[in-house]
Amino acid sequence: MEQLDIREKGGVRAGVQQTSDKRLFMQLQAFGGARDSAALAAALDAAGISGVLYEDAGDPQGVALLTWSDDPNFFMDRVRPVLNSGPFATLVMKPEYTMMGRSYAIGHEPNLEDWLLLRSPRAVTSPEWPWAVWYPLRRKGEFNGLPPEEQTAILREHGTIGHAFGTAGYAQDVRLASFGIDKNDNDFVIGLIGKELAPLSICVQAMRKTKQTSSYMEKMGPFFIGRAVWQKNDPVTA
Repeated sequence: MEQLDIREKGGVRAGVQQTSDKRLFMQLQAFGGARDSAALAAALDAAGISGVLYEDAGDPQGVALLTWSDDPNFFMDRVRPVLNSGPFATLVMKPEYTMMGRSYAIGHEPNLEDWLLLRSPRAVTSPEWPWAVWYPLRRKGEFNGLPPEEQTAILREHGTIGHAFGTAGYAQDVRLASFGIDKNDNDFVIGLIGKELAPLSICVQAMRKTKQTSSYMEKMGPFFIGRAVWQKNDPVTA
């Protein structure tokens, strides 16, 4: 029996294909009833965890907390106690916005460890890029039955738009796989990070025209739109 290989695989480096057993898990949790964002930020500083606190653009008392680690026990051992104590304990959770996923590679990343562990935290904690749009998505089952070359062409069209917005300085994206770790059976979690909100909206609009979204997307959302009021990044060691 062939040995199962679940390592992430990147591009060839020094003549050898890069591989890694490490992945970054990221989780977004949203809450209502938050009248004092500064108190929440102080509690996060005191807890000594990395993350982003967003104020919800759609709820004047809404916030969301984004946290991450390469060890999923972090969310149980470090984040959970913070959310059950101090100013967070009085908030009302909005479970419909809970999103969780893991970083993944598609096989040609030039620096695999940076891609898996460091790139996303850098993007979400840039002080110049405070706006964020987060949403889950699920593809239709028939996408998985397409020949690999057809899947690649569809994904390339979608990726070209994201790359164009990134190159122009309009948006950075965070892409996470959520297979089996999402209560609504979503496939992915997407984060669009920007200096301004309008380009993020326009990016979503542009992607609606791709074959992936127009023909093979079963569900997208709900969308969380927020602006960062607290950011901290103690990088995971690659």
